[in-house]
Parts: sequence; structure tokens; C-alpha cells
Amino acid sequence: ASEMPLLSVPKEVAVGTAMLGVAFATGMLAGKRRPPSPATHAETGMIGKNSPLRQYLLDHSLREHPILKKLRLLTADHPWGRMMVSCEQAQLMANLVKLIKAKKVIEIGVFTGYNALNMALVLPDNGRVIACDINEDYAKIGRPLWKEAGVEHKIDLRIKPAIQTLDELLASGEAETFDFAFIDADKESYNEYYEKCLRLVKKGGIIAIDNVFWNGKVLKPRKGDLAAQSIHRLNEKLRRDARVNISMLPMGDGVTLAFKL
Repeated sequence: ASEMPLLSVPKEVAVGTAMLGVAFATGMLAGKRRPPSPATHAETGMIGKNSPLRQYLLDHSLREHPILKKLRLLTADHPWGRMMVSCEQAQLMANLVKLIKAKKVIEIGVFTGYNALNMALVLPDNGRVIACDINEDYAKIGRPLWKEAGVEHKIDLRIKPAIQTLDELLASGEAETFDFAFIDADKESYNEYYEKCLRLVKKGGIIAIDNVFWNGKVLKPRKGDLAAQSIHRLNEKLRRDARVNISMLPMGDGVTLAFKL
């Protein structure tokens, strides 16, 4: 497009701009210029969990399956309910799974199975979620609801260390056969989970990594905080990793999407 001539700016805009300049200069000369105010959650993209803006977001975007809602409310009553992925983030994961027409998904860290159910609901009937966890008691909360939703056959729950399950998948020749992976388990193992998922996911597939902000502790990880240190190191590595394209999103506790090239 050709450049707009300098004098083609509408008269009203030019006058308004000039008036703003005068007002700014006057404020400076009078010593009344206010210092920049601290960035708000809205300005930085972060929305407080209990803020009215987040409620607005949920009211105007969340389309939650009734059984998903039932499981979310059940999980919220659990002593460790805060471990559950945020519902708006889970919805994004489901939309991505559907967008890329995924059939095979890995989830590392199942908890009560909210996100496993969420993804299973959008998979085709022959799709499957390899759901990795070490605690079957939590998953027992969600399993009846998987069945109620008619997707229990799509969720392959494997109760053992996730690294072991990932190694078994690789050993059985399933490298580059998965479409999507979601990592949300012990933070100290994040890098190892990422590397193995990168081998299992096909080109064009997506790896979603949760809790990449770790409640802000990644800004200055403390010496003894191995979780924050591990996440921070992975965040730095992902920034330079030529094997993927990435987007780090200020959603929930931060989630990075890595698109395998």
C-alpha cells in the first residue's frame, strides 16, 4: 500500500492530537505528571481467579458438558481440588484436540480425570487418551462420570510412573503416532516428560505444558524450590528449541503450547 501523505490526516485528528500535546506539556511544566501506575491483571493479560472479569470470561465463553460440570464441582470439594486444570483452559485443550482432528492423546497427570473426560468427549469413537497417573484413588472420583458420559472406553488409565508408560509406548513402536500431549504432573520431571512426548507426538502435533508460571515463582526461583527451577529451565529451553513453535499463554497458571515442526 502507498504511504499516506503527511498532510492527509483529518483536521479533527490533527487538532485533537495538538490539544493532547499541549495538555501533556502543561502537566509536565506544572509538575503534575503522575508516575506510571503498576500494571493491572487486565493490562498484563492475567486475570485473578476470583475477579469479576474472570467470571465474565466464564459467563461468555464456557460451554461445559453437564457431566464435565458435575466432575468439576465434585473435584472442587476435594482437599486438593486446586490441582485441577482451570475449566477455560481445559476447553481450549478440547478445541485444539478437535481442531487438529486428533485420535491419540497422552495426558500426564490425571487427578480426578476432568481434562481426560474433556478430551475424550471430543475424540472420535475410536480415539483414545493414554492417561498417566500414580494415584488411582483420585481417578476413581472421575471414572463413574467417564462411564456416564459414554467415553470410558476412550480413556486408557495407566497407574504407574508416567516415565515408565512413555518408555513403554516408545518401545512398542508408537513414536510419532500421537496427535496431542498434555503435561501436568510433578514439575521436577517436566523436561523428561517433554522430551519423551516430543518423540511420541507426530509432526504438526501439539504438546501443552501446564503451570509454566508456577504462581509467579519462576520469576525468581528460590534455591530450594526444585519445581520452580525445573519449570524455569524448561521455559528457557523452549524459547530456544528449534524443534517446535511455541505460544506461552497467560491462562490459568500459565500454559505453553509447543507445536512440533
